[in-house]
Amino acid sequence: MKVVILCGGRGTRLSEETNLKPKPMVTIGDTPILWHIMNIYLRHGFGEFLLALGYKGHLIKEYFLNFNAFNSDLELDFSSGAIRYENRSAMDFRVKLIDTGEQTMTGGRLRRLKQQLSSTGSFMLTYGDGVANIDLNKLLMFHKTHGKLMTVSAVRPIARFGGIVLDGDRVATFHEKPELGEGWINGGFFVMEPGVFDYLDNDQTILERSPMERLARDKQLMAFRHPGFWHCMDTLRDREHLEALWADGNPPWGSVR
Repeated sequence: MKVVILCGGRGTRLSEETNLKPKPMVTIGDTPILWHIMNIYLRHGFGEFLLALGYKGHLIKEYFLNFNAFNSDLELDFSSGAIRYENRSAMDFRVKLIDTGEQTMTGGRLRRLKQQLSSTGSFMLTYGDGVANIDLNKLLMFHKTHGKLMTVSAVRPIARFGGIVLDGDRVATFHEKPELGEGWINGGFFVMEPGVFDYLDNDQTILERSPMERLARDKQLMAFRHPGFWHCMDTLRDREHLEALWADGNPPWGSVR
């Protein structure tokens, strides 16, 4: 099954990093968050990726063009120009890098992949800036049971600040970084059917607006509840939080190969 990762946005709220690189290439530890995300899928047996590139997409291409060099020992024969990779990591995945336009919106990026996806049946999609300990096989099984066009993962993120419940002027309860009380939000791990393309109009289509609103009205949008860990990297503070989790040695979304 193919996995689409949307890698084209500018990441303006993380401009400290994204002035120089696309958000998926911002690192956790010394590894781009994109590679952390791909490892979540690889651990569940999904290894065929389509990366929808946009802003500074050439840097993502360079990363994968040099992937074997970065992850192997090298022997270079300067007389012949031959390069031999030694102690090469055994990686079982394929990645297709597709330029979907610097100004294209999320739905438009997906629409540009229609030719790659419309004849393959179900496919997965996620953003290039969020990690989770979601069970992707359970997500897929849930999608297959209901027969609708789209499944979105629903998550309950941790609030940025402590939560206070007041009884008059008295603090009745206080919870440091509680789950958001208003409920579930889009967690970004999707399963879709090719019929979704009928809801995508042009490059300026934002997936999370008209298409998903119409899918919901048509009773074609289902939610898979993920109560476990989820975190996106939207700001420098988010990156620092994920970096701290990584530094602890046992990140909740799993290690990278």
